[in-house]
Amino acid sequence: MAGAVLAAMVLTILLPGSLRIGPTWVLPLIEGVLLAAVIAGDPVRITRRSRELRALSIVLVAVLVFGALWATVVLIDDLIHGGAETNSASDLLEAGSVVWVSNNIAFALLYWELDGGGAAARAHSLPTHADLAFPQHLNPHVAPPDWRPPRFIDYLYLGFTNATAFSPTDVMPLAPWAKIAMAVQSLVSLGILGLVIARAVNVFS
Repeated sequence: MAGAVLAAMVLTILLPGSLRIGPTWVLPLIEGVLLAAVIAGDPVRITRRSRELRALSIVLVAVLVFGALWATVVLIDDLIHGGAETNSASDLLEAGSVVWVSNNIAFALLYWELDGGGAAARAHSLPTHADLAFPQHLNPHVAPPDWRPPRFIDYLYLGFTNATAFSPTDVMPLAPWAKIAMAVQSLVSLGILGLVIARAVNVFS
């Protein structure tokens, strides 16, 4: 999870200036401070459960999602009305790729933090209902009855497959928030890929 946040921070720095909120260092600094606070409160492994740590984690994820969605809205606006990066196919594809990957990481972190009461609740096997049904939940023969997603890679995979298929693949949303989040991610991904590819082809031609 920490690695994903660091990757998102690097991608924010790589964004064109017109797609960022404020100076280059603003969002990475905020995200870095929040990440450091989360790690300091529960280093190495998820062993502590506290309202403060969960609040910090949710704020961190909210900042990441907001930054990714902001870049998406600005990029789509530039594609429709014209922007500096839309006149070069290579610049446009680079910017679109960074925004697309940033969204996937941000939504993966959102799923990780909210599913089943959060990562700490899942790690401690607290009696909560799953918000996302993984194959292991649906097929009792491939995992123990009390199986919970143990690693962030499960949610990163969910984010990328949802973004490429524009719909759920092997993980089904059960809770209303999960359905809304996956629908929004699908629409965002469809908008980015469709408009970026169409504009890049137009520039090439």
